[in-house]
Amino acid sequence: METKIKIERELRPWQRKMNEVIFGAETPAGKWFDIILLIIILISVIGVMLESVPGIREDWGELLHTGEWVLTIIFSLEYIARLLCVKRPILYIFSFYGVIDLLSVLPTYLGLFFVGTGPLRVLRCVRLLRLFRILKLHQFVEDSERLMRALKSSRTKITVFLFTVLMLVVILGTIMYLVEDHQSGFTSIPRSIYWAIVTLTTVGYGDIAPSTPLGQFIASIVMILGYAIIAVPTGIVTNELMNDKNNIVSNRACPNCSKDDHDEDADFCKHCGHQL
Repeated sequence: METKIKIERELRPWQRKMNEVIFGAETPAGKWFDIILLIIILISVIGVMLESVPGIREDWGELLHTGEWVLTIIFSLEYIARLLCVKRPILYIFSFYGVIDLLSVLPTYLGLFFVGTGPLRVLRCVRLLRLFRILKLHQFVEDSERLMRALKSSRTKITVFLFTVLMLVVILGTIMYLVEDHQSGFTSIPRSIYWAIVTLTTVGYGDIAPSTPLGQFIASIVMILGYAIIAVPTGIVTNELMNDKNNIVSNRACPNCSKDDHDEDADFCKHCGHQL
């Protein structure tokens, strides 16, 4: 019983108010909080980019370093505040946004012990995904949800398709290894398979090319197959999208698990069952 109380704690009035501000993008205070947070994230990402320029680093390195620590402290306090105002902090820690928030502050602290972790701070730009929720871009949120459902529904077909493509490139690579000589670059079956993948996907680096008439004929067939192969997964996912129902989602955040992809008319969280 004690363990359950520790995990699912009751929020005090100030914690509920904090939850509305931090997670409630539909409230004016919550919207302004997230907009200010986005501006700070943008400043931080721009600072990381500028710091990678040698000339700017030499002239403004001290200022950029100080600013980075100020922003890191702000992000750390924000992360702690998010943990304080949810009923089940452990769920937020391992949620998508929770992991991203943690990764956004770790590189700076790791820089005290390891060299070369600074550029990892650019991971903070992933936090800009909150823009879709903050600006109430329901259409984008809805479309992304539909796409994820379509990909999940078609995962078996896509897996079979990828396995078929894998077998095809192995066969084609082996044939090209037998047809072409080593002077053309087909020095081994794995290298020939690499050529088959590059050609089949219509990338065409040109570092390996067939020189014999038979090899060029096979290459032409592979190129034509490439266009057909690109169309197959597109058709699979499109078919699933057409079959998917159009559900309207809300950006209300659950006070228990902090997830916000609920239906517009939902009264309870579809992830944890807590009342919204």
